[in-house]
Amino acid sequence: MGAVMNPPSTSNAAAPHGRLRGRLQLILILLVALGPMILATAMYKLQFWVPDSRNYHGELIGDGQTRADLGIPASEARWQLLVSTPKDCGVDCQQLVYLARQIQIGLGRDASRASHALAAAQPLSADYQARLEREYPQLQRYPLDVPRYDAFTGHKQDAQLWIVDPHGNLVLRYDARIKGKDVLNDLRHLLKLSNIG
Repeated sequence: MGAVMNPPSTSNAAAPHGRLRGRLQLILILLVALGPMILATAMYKLQFWVPDSRNYHGELIGDGQTRADLGIPASEARWQLLVSTPKDCGVDCQQLVYLARQIQIGLGRDASRASHALAAAQPLSADYQARLEREYPQLQRYPLDVPRYDAFTGHKQDAQLWIVDPHGNLVLRYDARIKGKDVLNDLRHLLKLSNIG
């Protein structure tokens, strides 16, 4: 009886090709998973493809500094529009207090997520105190630690408006020349992105 010849196995010939294909797939998966992280890190470190424009109108305070660093020992579980002045609350300060309240009202259905406050180093005039009690019943008022405030702001004597997050972190700072619409847009954007407060 003659020997039956088995045809040569094709699996042995296809094995190196299958291994190569598997390795290429693995490399492709790693590139898809790790590629964006590597690209983002390179963009950050080498500063390429970084947009020059920004979405906010104030000065960004992005280094984890808090209301306490500003010299205001207060806590609030909501977003806050905080007006600060290292002296008496003059015309610019009063304008910012008015603006902070209008911005909170302008938030509409999100108004309950924010509050407005005033931190002044000196006592308010009797007339302005009475006006605040009459027209701004929800305005929170805090004392201001002037040495800490001066160290933080570089001895700025002008009234400032701050957006503070519910954890007490300072987010944005504005001077008295800011337009209310710009601050409102910034705060709306922050509230949209935030799950807190």
